Amino acid sequence: MAAKLKKGDKVIVLAGKDKGKSGTIQSVDPKAGKAIVEGVNIAIRHTRQSQTSQGGRIPQAMPIELSNLAFEDKNGKPTRVGFKMDGDKKVRFAKTTGDVIDA
Repeated sequence: MAAKLKKGDKVIVLAGKDKGKSGTIQSVDPKAGKAIVEGVNIAIRHTRQSQTSQGGRIPQAMPIELSNLAFEDKNGKPTRVGFKMDGDKKVRFAKTTGDVIDA
């Protein structure tokens, strides 16, 4: 099945401890059904000092289920994503407004 959410999409969290927060998708793992969203689902990771990093308690964004994310339309509201043919090209569109997401 085609991925409805992609890297760089602005999304809103629908469920969990960060419900209502929004952010940009940094990476997507379609096989696991998870995505890493900037500023959402932050966990503290204790890292050892090395030559490249100071070490200490580093906040890190953890993966979140794709089912708990919704695309954010131009009005800032969550919307579902659908596919349609635009001429001979398959494009994604917002179900609430009908606007094409990526032309």
